[in-house]
Amino acid sequence: MSKTFYIENDDVLERYQLVTERISTINEDKDLSENLQSYFNQVAKYIMSVQAVLEKAVAGKLDARSLEECKADHDSVFSIYNPGTYENSFLCPTYAAGQLGRELGGPLSAIFYKLTDMVRVAYAGRLDIFTIYCELFMQVYGVCQVESQDKFRREDILSAMYSFHHDYAQILYGESLIAMVDPEYDFYTNIIMKSDLSDDRYLYRYGMFISDNELKMAEHLRKMPQEDIVAMARTYVEGYIKGFEVCGKDISIKDTVGVHAPVGFELMTREAIKLFNEAGLASTLRYGGTQGRNLFSTVPNKQCEYDHKDDKAYVWDKGLADRLLEVTKNTFEKNKEMAAVYGGPAVIETFGETPFEPKNFEANAKYSDKQNELNVYYMSQNGQITNQYIKGEERSFTIIAYPIPEIGSQFNDIFNETVAVNTMDYELYKNIQQHIIDVLDKGESVHITGRGDNHTDITVKLHHLDNPAKQTNFENCVADVNIPVGEVFTSPELEGTNGVLHVTQVYLNELCYKNLEMKFEDGKIASYTCNNFDSEEENKKYIYDNVLFKHETLPMGEFAIGTNTRAFVMGQKYNIADKLPILIAEKTGPHFAVGDTCYSHSEDVPMYNPDGKECIARDNSCSLLRKTDISKAYFNCHTDITIPYYELGDITVITADGRELEIIREGRFVVPGTEELNKVFE
Repeated sequence: MSKTFYIENDDVLERYQLVTERISTINEDKDLSENLQSYFNQVAKYIMSVQAVLEKAVAGKLDARSLEECKADHDSVFSIYNPGTYENSFLCPTYAAGQLGRELGGPLSAIFYKLTDMVRVAYAGRLDIFTIYCELFMQVYGVCQVESQDKFRREDILSAMYSFHHDYAQILYGESLIAMVDPEYDFYTNIIMKSDLSDDRYLYRYGMFISDNELKMAEHLRKMPQEDIVAMARTYVEGYIKGFEVCGKDISIKDTVGVHAPVGFELMTREAIKLFNEAGLASTLRYGGTQGRNLFSTVPNKQCEYDHKDDKAYVWDKGLADRLLEVTKNTFEKNKEMAAVYGGPAVIETFGETPFEPKNFEANAKYSDKQNELNVYYMSQNGQITNQYIKGEERSFTIIAYPIPEIGSQFNDIFNETVAVNTMDYELYKNIQQHIIDVLDKGESVHITGRGDNHTDITVKLHHLDNPAKQTNFENCVADVNIPVGEVFTSPELEGTNGVLHVTQVYLNELCYKNLEMKFEDGKIASYTCNNFDSEEENKKYIYDNVLFKHETLPMGEFAIGTNTRAFVMGQKYNIADKLPILIAEKTGPHFAVGDTCYSHSEDVPMYNPDGKECIARDNSCSLLRKTDISKAYFNCHTDITIPYYELGDITVITADGRELEIIREGRFVVPGTEELNKVFE
């Protein structure tokens, strides 16, 4: 039996029956103020709609539903996110604050949002976890029954939230860690491998939001020849295996691979799992929700997700952080054999969703400065613990991306072109990029400028090559861990890297940035701004939260030159440049990553290019701190910012004797042997 299925016991069953029976009668109560009672009535109604699905799951009836029943169950639990419904519900912090006041509105809306996790739990038949969510709701209801001022009620509500996160950390967080490394947590894997994929009903077994993207994607793959599906899966699997080979890592010591895939891609995912099995790797597949990782689906309401992204601020303190770190440590320790043979993630990304520009609302939760410092501490410590058990020098990954139907009426053409981009000639690009690297390795720095409205003007310092005959600064990146082909990259020297990076518009992690500008001094961000909001304070906070991830500064972890001009032209031809994922966008021009280097936690593992030269630019002055204080060495983030060719001026190599060697002039490659890259521009 799958480990993700709840095994019933009398204690849980009794608690479940008691708490759900009480929730079903809440709407009969008249003790609270009208608005507060309305909140509990609305959430109770939502819980009961999810409970109806849970009881079908526990009774084994979900697979027997008709397609109409599947859709009805789905709509009953996801309709709260509909435009017009969300904004007028207590799930929206702004509405909740307006109805309940600032003291209670924000925390109670955050609890409602937390309870939406019940949906995936219900579809998996997890009576145990469903029950503890219900008990949280009733505990908060009990708190509000007590006559008190709102500020004291707020304290009691936050105390209930805190206890919930603290006391149930092992089951809510620890179990997710186990699912990452243990293939016996196979609830989602079984849906993919055992369902009739010709029947849309399987899509409604996950307990995830199903939009036209998932339905049309599944339909599109059904119409493709089986050999094309297998070819897509093979490109993805072989990229993962090549990642170990090119990095000199031993894949034979690994037994599992983490499959990250979008709902709707099951025909490809199934073939990939089979191919991984043939290669001796069992697949793990865990819930990812809407995060674009693990098993994920379309976000039902992006503004809702954005409104609640910092809800943890209501309870976040050192005690809770240490509790989660304790769970991480203990979980990995108890499962260290499985963690040691986990090879890393193999990721299928999607792109094409309508670009999202979030709105900031005063009622949304916000971290304090002290909590932001704690976030940085927690990320650092969590990364260190994870790396103890899943060693960076032994693991690898791969990422490949495909469009979804939401990208527009030309979806079929875009999909076919993406497949072509993902399978471009490895040998051709290897040779072209080697010509570029040969010129770059003659320099001590590289000067990059923008043109037109782009005012980028930055100089990147390169590492010194003691033996140029055997050493290189730039990795020749073809199609292995990062599919498609098309970049050469390095980890720059921080000291001596100075200037301004600017892009007129860029999408990072699906968020839009207008006129994003960063100034670097000795390789670290000294200042930053954008034009998204009316106030400079809001603009800086937007970048601080979502690019710097609450660090005061970040180093430049990577400088790269993207060479996949075909991918660039695809973006222009179909007017989808703003929708391309970082994975493809980074190949469509020079890019600069802020955060950790590309070799994070693997700096001491030798890396060689196809020509046999060792890439020696694996460290910078930040990552080297791991030798004395590892907590200061890593930032646990890496965000690529790409300058598109049409905003790019020149890329010029500066040699030690002052010569200037051109790589790109006014957005076009000029190195002999790279002429092929310019042909698509014509």
